[in-house]
Amino acid sequence: MTPPLDSSSAVPASTPRIITPIALLDLRASEVEELRYPSTTVLVFAGVPGAGKSTALHRLFGSGPDAEEPVRTASGALILDSHHTRNRLRHRLGWAPYSLWRPLVHLAHYRAIRDALRDNDGPVAIHDCATFRWSRRLITRWTTQSHRELHMVLIDVPAEQARSGQISRGRSVNNLAFTGHCRRWETMMDSLGARGTLLAPDPQPLSCTSVVIIDRPTLHAVSRIAFDPA
Repeated sequence: MTPPLDSSSAVPASTPRIITPIALLDLRASEVEELRYPSTTVLVFAGVPGAGKSTALHRLFGSGPDAEEPVRTASGALILDSHHTRNRLRHRLGWAPYSLWRPLVHLAHYRAIRDALRDNDGPVAIHDCATFRWSRRLITRWTTQSHRELHMVLIDVPAEQARSGQISRGRSVNNLAFTGHCRRWETMMDSLGARGTLLAPDPQPLSCTSVVIIDRPTLHAVSRIAFDPA
């Protein structure tokens, strides 16, 4: 995806309060007040199930957990959370176990992403685990076709903490699927050098303008995501 982390990409103790991410940036255990991006940004909040993606979208953009459609903020950003799609489809399919109609939620969510990048000019924030290469490729392709910049925020949390997050929200992923997400996440983190390794970049990279690796305490301290006017 990007070169491994080295001393130049780690953030010193005196982290600036407002950061405009460029390339690969490790913000774990940092103090950051604001992340700032260009106005046409496609911003993916990624992490394993339970990492806190929806919580971050809700807190930073007002994307409520009960919404059934993409949320438009006062600044013009469009927020796409897969839980919005799930809420909408529940009216017709809620009588069946969620495991049976989960693929329809994913299909509708990615269709909404495609349509949003095609039909909107302003910034778009997206909920996606990013643990599947096919999903990263789709988002990359649609971003490129819309002549935008792709940025990612990788919410890096221990597996047990993510599992607790699932339990607290009442939406648990089965053990087999969760283990797969965690395994692929660790592979991606290793490819970035985020586990103290110096592995080669992902052989099938996701082309991003920036990748921010962040932990929950640092993300919780971020009070604002800003998009600079064009």
